[in-house]
Amino acid sequence: MIRRLAYLVAGAALGGYVVHRLNRTARAWSPDGIAGRVEGRIADYRAALREFNEDVHAATEEREAELRRLYASPRKSHGRPALPPPGGPARPVIEPHGAHDAPEKKDGP
Repeated sequence: MIRRLAYLVAGAALGGYVVHRLNRTARAWSPDGIAGRVEGRIADYRAALREFNEDVHAATEEREAELRRLYASPRKSHGRPALPPPGGPARPVIEPHGAHDAPEKKDGP
């Protein structure tokens, strides 16, 4: 009799565990469960991409600072020009030569 009761309790416990695992698996494969996993993976990828972007930005700033230190004063022996300061003009300003109202030579004599 006690053996039968032990088998009954063991069967009930095993059945409860199997039902619990099946419910958990069903929730994981439901649309909400799949969406949750996808959102989690996307969040992980975004975090990794953000970290990579920060590393690239830091390396770029470090290299720019190194180049600015290198070219801060023009080297006479190599003839290298200094880099323009950040935010400076991108190209030189061209000033007209001669009189302001004079016709250009390409217009004729």
